[in-house]
Amino acid sequence: MGNSIIKTMNQKLLSLIIPARNEEKSILATVSSFSTTLKREKIPFEIIVIDDHSIDHASDVMKKYALKNKEIFVFQNTFAPGFGFAIRTGLEHFHGSYVAIVMADLSDDPHDLVKMYKKAKEGYDCVFGNRFIKGAWVINYPIHKLVLNRLVNNGIRFLFMIRYKDVTNAFKLYSRETIEGLRPILSNYFNITVELPLKAIIRGYRYAVIPTNWTGRKIGISRLKLTEMGSRYFFIILYCFLEKILSHGDYKKQNKKR
Repeated sequence: MGNSIIKTMNQKLLSLIIPARNEEKSILATVSSFSTTLKREKIPFEIIVIDDHSIDHASDVMKKYALKNKEIFVFQNTFAPGFGFAIRTGLEHFHGSYVAIVMADLSDDPHDLVKMYKKAKEGYDCVFGNRFIKGAWVINYPIHKLVLNRLVNNGIRFLFMIRYKDVTNAFKLYSRETIEGLRPILSNYFNITVELPLKAIIRGYRYAVIPTNWTGRKIGISRLKLTEMGSRYFFIILYCFLEKILSHGDYKKQNKKR
């Protein structure tokens, strides 16, 4: 983590964590798109690309780009390969007051991140994207994944008695204090997309939901293996549910002035 001096100097800094595994053909376009949008909006930012044990040239491409762009940083996933491991590596390096998780395939809309940032500055601990509410649109979502997505998210919604309908969406923004309050983070793979928001909700962090757009990748292949992730998602959902009903509020947010 950055030291206290860095934290003090960057109270409004927005950090982006982008895990990338064999994304040589898309990572530069993704980083450039977000960078251009944030500069246009005059939002102070840093982009942290985590190379998740790529076997292509994604890391080399980004390191070369970072030499000419002081806001870009490239780190290696220090754990075993895995989306959650990559995110956890990024969370050890960000300096901002806010941190957002962004996919490397440009499926997320940079303009939505601007909306998240502005919403967070209203006093929210987290801002969650929802692709399935009025004002959002989804393009090229494979039908079998869409059906499964809706089943899983509705199941989570009823189990935890929450209104939020897109828990599995990775595209979310958290304050630094919220991330610290969600530790220890257990997920090693895509189930981290469920662990972070569920913990934030059941631990009493104030969150807002905004409509966000999503576009299916045009290049490369998805790393999400549904058959492999099922048990991991179930584990983390069960873990969070047990915390909710058995912890007696031991992990609840401590109300302190920022």
